[in-house]
Amino acid sequence: MKFTDGQWQLRPGITALYAAEAYDIHPGEHGITVLAPTAVISRRGDTLNRPVLTVSLSSPMADVIRVRIDHHAHQVPGPHGFPLPGAGADFGTVTSDADRATLTSGRLTARVTPGSPWHLSFEANGRTLTTSGPKSIAHFTADRDAHLDPGPADHTRHTTARPTSYLAQQLSLDVGEAVYGLGERFGPLVKNGQSIDIWNADGGTSSEQAYKNVPFHLTNRGYGVFVNHSGHVSYEIGSEAVQRVQFSVAAERLEYFVIHGPTPKDILTRYTALTGRPAHVPAWSYGVWLSTSFTTDYDEAAVTSFIDGMAERDLPLSVFHFDCFWMREFHWCDFRWDAQVFPDPAGMLARLHRKNLHTCVWINPYIAQRSELFAEAAARGFLLKREDGSVWQWDMWQAGMALIDFTHPEATQWFKSKLRVLLDQGVDAFKTDFGERIPLDVAYFDGSAPDRMHNYYTHLYNKAVFEVLEEHRGRGDAVLFARSATAGGQQFPVHWGGDSASTLGSMAATLRGGLSLAYSGFAFWSHDIGGFEGTPDPGVFKRWTAFGLLSSHSRLHGSSSYRLPWAFDDEAVEVMRRFTHLKLRLMPYLYQAGITAHERGIPVMRPMAMEFPDDPVTTYLDTQYMLGDSLLVAPVFTADGSVDIYLPDGTWTNYLTGERVRGGGWRREIHGYTTLPLYIREGAVVPVGSRHDRPDYDYLDGLTLRVYPGADGTTNVTVTSPVTGTSAVFTTTRAEGQVHVTSTCADGWTHQLA
Repeated sequence: MKFTDGQWQLRPGITALYAAEAYDIHPGEHGITVLAPTAVISRRGDTLNRPVLTVSLSSPMADVIRVRIDHHAHQVPGPHGFPLPGAGADFGTVTSDADRATLTSGRLTARVTPGSPWHLSFEANGRTLTTSGPKSIAHFTADRDAHLDPGPADHTRHTTARPTSYLAQQLSLDVGEAVYGLGERFGPLVKNGQSIDIWNADGGTSSEQAYKNVPFHLTNRGYGVFVNHSGHVSYEIGSEAVQRVQFSVAAERLEYFVIHGPTPKDILTRYTALTGRPAHVPAWSYGVWLSTSFTTDYDEAAVTSFIDGMAERDLPLSVFHFDCFWMREFHWCDFRWDAQVFPDPAGMLARLHRKNLHTCVWINPYIAQRSELFAEAAARGFLLKREDGSVWQWDMWQAGMALIDFTHPEATQWFKSKLRVLLDQGVDAFKTDFGERIPLDVAYFDGSAPDRMHNYYTHLYNKAVFEVLEEHRGRGDAVLFARSATAGGQQFPVHWGGDSASTLGSMAATLRGGLSLAYSGFAFWSHDIGGFEGTPDPGVFKRWTAFGLLSSHSRLHGSSSYRLPWAFDDEAVEVMRRFTHLKLRLMPYLYQAGITAHERGIPVMRPMAMEFPDDPVTTYLDTQYMLGDSLLVAPVFTADGSVDIYLPDGTWTNYLTGERVRGGGWRREIHGYTTLPLYIREGAVVPVGSRHDRPDYDYLDGLTLRVYPGADGTTNVTVTSPVTGTSAVFTTTRAEGQVHVTSTCADGWTHQLA
């Protein structure tokens, strides 16, 4: 949201009050409180009729500093931000003298300079990361007719008047500093020059709207910033003040955290420690998910024919997904199988389990008026209400639908009870669709402010579903397929990219969304192979298949047509078989990357600049990525198979051909449908499994270690079996052209391999 009109003026109808000086600094044992008047105080009379901003500094964990800015501190009751499971207290050390006051946490220091002009800096290892200088902290008031750039354009805002008060913070951007993150966004990966609204919307994958909005960004200068506000946060990233990032909220309090790295991985490790680490996902979830698609016709016979067709063509399948019409039309969601189409759901699910398949069904948090559950939920007060006490309803999506109020504990338990019935029938996972279309003209059971709940609603929704799955299946065996999310949502994987078009351009946008989400703390991610809207031509489907099977999770799903490979051509079957087998062989490597994500918050799929932060060429790269720390993947986005790839410095080995290539520059390659650029970085040791028929096997049985060219030294690789739970650490030592491998298992057993 832009408040200024160029460098010198404010927009019509806007009044601004800026923190003008650090007038009064109160150092405590573990924090600092600063009184910042909105004008320089030169005499006693200046303190009258003078608004002040209070800036408080503290540290909830090492290398993280909290900044809280208050105007009227008790204006809005209730919680202002997100749950922070990793937050502690008293991590900071305070020092002060006549010239400055500092708060140090780990290697990160916040430094406040007394007097005028206002100056707050964040420093680490002797280097300034970013600063809050003159006119950087502001309280804005907007008249009714003020002209502001549109905020979140969403039909769920239809009865809400514009707030009139805002708090804003601007932090400096250095020359060449690039900003990443802010959720799953489908435009350019580097956010400089963009205006971004943190406001969940069901907007597809081709606009500035996003399903997963996260008020967290990081830069290539060694720090990240998390705005702890669950409602609408408006960002101007070098777009209002070109040398600053601005974030603003319609509130009287603004809280944010500066998180030191220095590397992008370090920043994400600390950010996910603060907001929650991704759960460990089961090995079976990495295999291929085949869907009924959305509006297609199907019954058990059709489902069986799809599954048998995959098996006949040696296309290993791990999960079968039933989309919306497993339930009766006009009844979504009543969690009841359509008896005319699926007369024996428990028996059908058992038959699918005997084919070594897991099953998933589509759900959302909305209850259609025709469903018998609607009257029950309404009578018990489980549905969101309008301020007059009536149930909030509309006819978008499902006729007369209402929303579960997840702030009502009994409503949440009631919702969970419906899911338990499905799990008892044999369902293994849920696709948690929607959660973005959340209205504002409602009253929540617990009194939560509707604007704060709009983004956060999906968190409560996915949390409830994930808790039921963990309760039923146990930790480490629960998995969602979720579309919407916000900060902290990374705890409930997996997330998929939403409704993409069936084009190569949309495929590239999908990748940008996944890379942006990776920078936002989300470790596991998928997308609809071939695109969702429309039917891809065979070339698009085959290009997307290779990309999809080199993502952490892989799903065949569409809107009005099936995504069965043989529906396209025989070569599509060959491409699916080749890359499915490849992925399943790589499961020892991928599964360990997933464990790293769970333990450290580092995503499985990584932007190039995350893995190579010191290589300036990677700064803007958004057409290729690293899968784990060793595999470079460059999807092909052209019909003719041409692809330009960048290989960082070192010797790279083509995984498919064995060709060795010297990095440090660009190269152009031409690929058919059965190949793509897949390179192994110098010195890597890649564990490869013995099976290509399923993802959940004993990786230590018949394991192969592929040792790639590298300098003399030692490399450690851990392999964990999802079957036995046993882990083995393989230490590879290179010396004078020889390779020596020592293996130590978790039980202490050690052996050596020549």
